[in-house]
Amino acid sequence: MLLVLISGFALSQAFRTAAAIMAPPLQQAFGLSPQQLGLFAGAFHFAFGALQLFMGMGIDVYGVRKTVLAVFPLTVVGALVTASADSYAGLIAGQALTGIGCAPAFLVCTVFIARRFPAGDYAKVNGAALGIGSVGLLLTGTPLAWIIEAWSWRAGFVALAACASLAWLAILLLVREDSAAPAGERIKVMAALRGYGELFRLPHTLGIIGLALFTYASFLSLRGLWLGPLLIDRYGFSLVGSGHVAVALSVLGIVGPPLFGRLDPGDVRRRRWITGFTLACIALFALMALPLSAVPEVALALGIGIVSGYMVMQYADVRAAYPAHMTGRAMAVFTMAMFLGVALMQWLTGLAASAAAALRIETYTAVFGAIASFLLLGLALFRFLPGPPPASRAAGEASQSAA
Repeated sequence: MLLVLISGFALSQAFRTAAAIMAPPLQQAFGLSPQQLGLFAGAFHFAFGALQLFMGMGIDVYGVRKTVLAVFPLTVVGALVTASADSYAGLIAGQALTGIGCAPAFLVCTVFIARRFPAGDYAKVNGAALGIGSVGLLLTGTPLAWIIEAWSWRAGFVALAACASLAWLAILLLVREDSAAPAGERIKVMAALRGYGELFRLPHTLGIIGLALFTYASFLSLRGLWLGPLLIDRYGFSLVGSGHVAVALSVLGIVGPPLFGRLDPGDVRRRRWITGFTLACIALFALMALPLSAVPEVALALGIGIVSGYMVMQYADVRAAYPAHMTGRAMAVFTMAMFLGVALMQWLTGLAASAAAALRIETYTAVFGAIASFLLLGLALFRFLPGPPPASRAAGEASQSAA
């Protein structure tokens, strides 16, 4: 059942990274500026992230299966709206609908894992789920580039819509309903929102959210938006050639999360590891901002692909930082922050790219310099705002040992 749920997450991964390969043909067809391209890519993530709290409520009330079956069809509708768009507004509307449809895709996997697997296996299983789900990234590498070159970018969105339809059908047929809230205990929206307020009253929440806004956003801004334009504009790659690099980066995105899930050092040392690997990502993006030749640039991008696997440790950090009765809400808020961060970073890097010409800065120097700066800001919030009390980390370590 988890593998079937992950198929929906894999399609979500494909939709959120399609812009990297779609960007050149869309710029040609609609004359999009870098700022407009950033907003196009960010619209998916804004819609996706904004609904995480309500998806969490839906899962608590109606269960994993009913929630994803009710919402995921909008993914297909959104993809078809995008495929038939004849204006920039149509592209944005399609992306927003697709983002809403994909909103429960990963959250249902994390909740399913939290409910059905031992606490001590959470980091490993969650890392494996992230890795398997990242197979969706492969679809938006060479295969999508081939479809676009053979037919058109519109055919690419139609193909993704067809794959999403198959994923929805598999969930319908193969996932059994999990337990939902009894009919007499239906959740009240205001009461649920007050519960989220309780989460934000804890002092360590802001530091966790501060880093969450920028870590996954950095990888997705590279893989999901700027990789294709970088290789085509700066180094003269073909669309299929850039697709090959995207596939290689995606393979590393598949390997990284399970690897780091198995290497997870436990609650006591995990935050130091998160700090170290975030610094490594900052350094890699700063180097990508330099005017290098194609080979080292691609090598740096691939390095980011493997190192970014450490971000799976942030999920385990969230689980350890809150008591059991707050875990679901904490995961929903964390996921919301991650994807609103993607929308924010893609929009802001679009602004940086548009401003670069006026400032006489090379476009991708501005883009990757901005990403490195945002990561540094997130790390500063994580390190210097209050962290979880040592007692909660020790309790999490004890529960893992007991499991």
